Amino acid sequence: MPDHPLYDVVILGCGPAGLQAAIHAARKKASVLLLGRMDKSSLYWAHVENLCCQFKVTGEEMLRVGREQALGFGAEIVGEDALRIEQKGRFFELATEGGRNVVARTLVIATGTTRNKLGIPGEKELLGRGVSYCVECDGGFFKGEDVAVIGGQSAAAGGALTLTHMAKSVHLVCEKLDVAEALRAQILERGVILHEGVKPLEIVGTNAVEALTLSDGSRLAVAGVFIELGAKGVLELAATLGLNLDESMKYVDTDKRMRTNVPGVFAAGDIAGPPLQIAKAIGEGCVAGLEAATYAKKIKEAQEPGDEEEDEL
Repeated sequence: MPDHPLYDVVILGCGPAGLQAAIHAARKKASVLLLGRMDKSSLYWAHVENLCCQFKVTGEEMLRVGREQALGFGAEIVGEDALRIEQKGRFFELATEGGRNVVARTLVIATGTTRNKLGIPGEKELLGRGVSYCVECDGGFFKGEDVAVIGGQSAAAGGALTLTHMAKSVHLVCEKLDVAEALRAQILERGVILHEGVKPLEIVGTNAVEALTLSDGSRLAVAGVFIELGAKGVLELAATLGLNLDESMKYVDTDKRMRTNVPGVFAAGDIAGPPLQIAKAIGEGCVAGLEAATYAKKIKEAQEPGDEEEDEL
């Protein structure tokens, strides 16, 4: 049996799709863990006027009510991002920014797809020539090099930790490092050079990245700049789980039952493609939650005590 807590359904993302998935999966008596922070959802800051049966309601209020509903039906909610996901047999092992390790029979990915850009000189010009938006995708190209990661949330911190296994030195640049204390401690213990309270001004280079200039007047001589401004996004998840993306390479490819190409992994909301609307996110969250709970139940029914795949964990 797994050494870590085992859930039928683990949901990544605490926006409308993730909350709705948690509500429906929990109502089907599945054990549900929801990971994510509400204030990182794009809905949190919105004023909603185009959702059926709701009028002039704030996104923050909608998310608060959804959270209470999910908890009321038995879901657990932890305000942390997942830093690592690894498939082991039929199961998925996750590590969170707070140091938690959990195992899931099924996953629902509802993290959204926003990939913020810096909008500074050199970012666009040097994309693919040292500038990257995905550590998991491109980190291997910078073995033995000096690199910088820009961002103050879990994706940046997790990316910096990953790069310590490859790069000669890793700089982490942010105005504020907004992560769990356990993750901050790991950053410092692993020798990441933290530049907190500063902004990146320019990525310097002609044919490739040569340096990064900061608002405090310093200049970091680096060969790679990784821009990671949010939580784990679609490219990182695709790289680690082997998910198929759509033709635009921006969204996870799903069928009408919100299934991905990886058995046991479902996706819902903005990460599953346009239109990027609350109504769509809620509907897809409903489908994904029901399908994930049903899939998890089938797995449990098919396994006998001492199943070898459980013993793998």
